[in-house]
Amino acid sequence: MSSKQTPAQGAGVGVRGRDSGTLERFENPGLHPHKPRQADINASAAKRAERQAVTLFAISALASVGAVVGYFMIPLDQTVASVRLSNLTLGVGLGLGMLGFGLAAVHWAKTLMSDVERIDERHDQRGSDETRAEAVQLLKDGAADSGIARRPLLKGAVVGALALAPLPFIVPLVGNLGGDWDVSKLRHTAWRKGRRLAIDPTDTPIRAADVTVGSIFSVMPEGLSEEEHYLEEKAKAVVVLVRVDPRELDENAEHADWAYDGILAFSKICTHVGCPVALYEQQTHHLLCPCHQSTFDVTDGAKVVFGPAKRPLPQLPIAVDDEGYLVAQGDFDEPVGPSFWERLK
Repeated sequence: MSSKQTPAQGAGVGVRGRDSGTLERFENPGLHPHKPRQADINASAAKRAERQAVTLFAISALASVGAVVGYFMIPLDQTVASVRLSNLTLGVGLGLGMLGFGLAAVHWAKTLMSDVERIDERHDQRGSDETRAEAVQLLKDGAADSGIARRPLLKGAVVGALALAPLPFIVPLVGNLGGDWDVSKLRHTAWRKGRRLAIDPTDTPIRAADVTVGSIFSVMPEGLSEEEHYLEEKAKAVVVLVRVDPRELDENAEHADWAYDGILAFSKICTHVGCPVALYEQQTHHLLCPCHQSTFDVTDGAKVVFGPAKRPLPQLPIAVDDEGYLVAQGDFDEPVGPSFWERLK
């Protein structure tokens, strides 16, 4: 049912003449004759449309349940494949759930709900009680025309799909609320003195000679992929490695020995909300976080020069071993990533 501000049937409508500018009138053509749909005149077609809508609602409900089942059934065993499969299951379930519900609602509206246009003339001031009562009755008639009351199967499908649709959002959220809240684990990473820097994800140790001026590498501790809780540790320890002309560095005197011949290593985890800082501008020597455009100057201790981040990226002190490989001098001097409630600085 639609309500339009339309002149009364048969009343004249005025427009300005294109040339004379005088007011011309023509008869209001009114609404086009209503063309009934198959479901309006054929009970079998109406029943078929109802079954189709119910099927789509059922697909939505099954997809939502499937996403929740996949969340619990697929073990996160610290491998990339398991994480991808879990995310894929949740994503497909959410997508099909929302798609099925949307298609069912559209199909129901187009085939079963009333499509008769009604005119409700509107006025600038409050209508009479009779007019208001008539408007309320029109709304009731519209609800009755939707057919929800006389189609219990369709009503049940709507309620079921609607009730299950939020579960793929809610269950992972609630499930994670009971996780590990020991923030002390954020204070230390897998970096330790003498541990080589390795290219991510090949785990290939990297020599200082391999890092040319203007280049950038994503690195992690060598051998980390073979350790327990690999993904958790990698999420904290991943580092971005760049090399600049040493003459362009504005180094802190306390950190003067943390770089090697212009090679610098900084945490790849943005100090704003933890997105990966993965873009590097060679000309400006700026590292950019693609999520919210926080920008860090690597020649000045990765200090923030733009964006919402409030702290520099933590720097990993590095050196070179006897074989020319880059190694860590130790762990970061502060916790990596965004702020948390027990952070000292």
